[in-house]
Amino acid sequence: MMKNACIYGLVVIGLSISLSSRGQQLAPGFDKAEFRELLCISARTGAFDSSYYGDIPGPDYHMAYRSAVMGLDNRWELWLNDRSTAVISIRGTTEKAESWLANFYAAMVPAKGQVAISATDTFTYALADHPRAAVHVGWLVSLAFLSQDMLPKLDSCYRAGIKNVILTGHSQGGAITFLLTAYLYNLQKQGRLPADIRFKTYCSASPKPGNLYFAYAYEVMTQGGWAYNVVNAADWVPETPMSIQTLADFNETNPFVNADMLIKKQRFLKRLTLRYVYNRLNKPTIRAQRNYEKFLGKMTSKMVKNTLPGYVPPDYYSSNHYVRTGATVVLMGDEAYYKRYPDNPETPFVHHGHHPYLYLLAQPGSHP
Repeated sequence: MMKNACIYGLVVIGLSISLSSRGQQLAPGFDKAEFRELLCISARTGAFDSSYYGDIPGPDYHMAYRSAVMGLDNRWELWLNDRSTAVISIRGTTEKAESWLANFYAAMVPAKGQVAISATDTFTYALADHPRAAVHVGWLVSLAFLSQDMLPKLDSCYRAGIKNVILTGHSQGGAITFLLTAYLYNLQKQGRLPADIRFKTYCSASPKPGNLYFAYAYEVMTQGGWAYNVVNAADWVPETPMSIQTLADFNETNPFVNADMLIKKQRFLKRLTLRYVYNRLNKPTIRAQRNYEKFLGKMTSKMVKNTLPGYVPPDYYSSNHYVRTGATVVLMGDEAYYKRYPDNPETPFVHHGHHPYLYLLAQPGSHP
């Protein structure tokens, strides 16, 4: 580990000498060429070998650091180019059970708090200030481990004069990248990261990371063209996790808040009818949310504890209203696309990998 750290330090110091007068600022806005480079990087971050990315062009970056595997089979890489820009690329789901466990551990927790990830380590985080903002607990646990390794590397980059940082991830990596973006912005807000580091985010093929209040906070902090969520319209993964909206998920001022009182004011027969209809609509969603939390929270946490000794499950937030988050760029396939990548229930990830995303990105009119 010390040897790797020394090598990394020499690489960054060497780059700082050659880049000190050549740095260029990141620009806001969706940049097709910029995103293509990131897809070429994340294809390599997530692959076990070159058989997956062998036909994908090499990016105009070189890998400066690859982390050890940590947490729930998580890994990240640092890539650098000759324009004083760093890319943090987060690996997506692997074939290992603990990686899928991170996805299925899908109860929500508050977007601000603490989680004990081992007997000696507690992760303190702030992803949003809104008290009702909540995020996916499995990907938060992944972030807890990854961020510990990332922050020292970010500090080294900054001391070497690298202030442009692009955050990216595909699939599960994209979901974690949402949370990482919010985490880093809030560290800057707290004065724990330099304010002049410029972050830009591209999540691709990502599931939904949290609830509506987290989405609001994320979209405000990244507004102005500093974060994008790129999805293939044929890809089912961005439709997950399953979302359950109850009346409790609405803003506190809403027409349902006084429903019970209004029903009580009605005449007897009308009151019975309205009460029956109201309960038939309300109770199933409450029951579904509780089952979601029971099976994908409390029961799944037992498997997480077996994988991560010393992990203590946090208190869950009583909601599973997952929503699509961030400024979204939709890649829309046409007839030619579906001939190349036909729908097939026996190949559920046919639309999810890097190749269909790169294909659609290259087609005129498939995206803004």
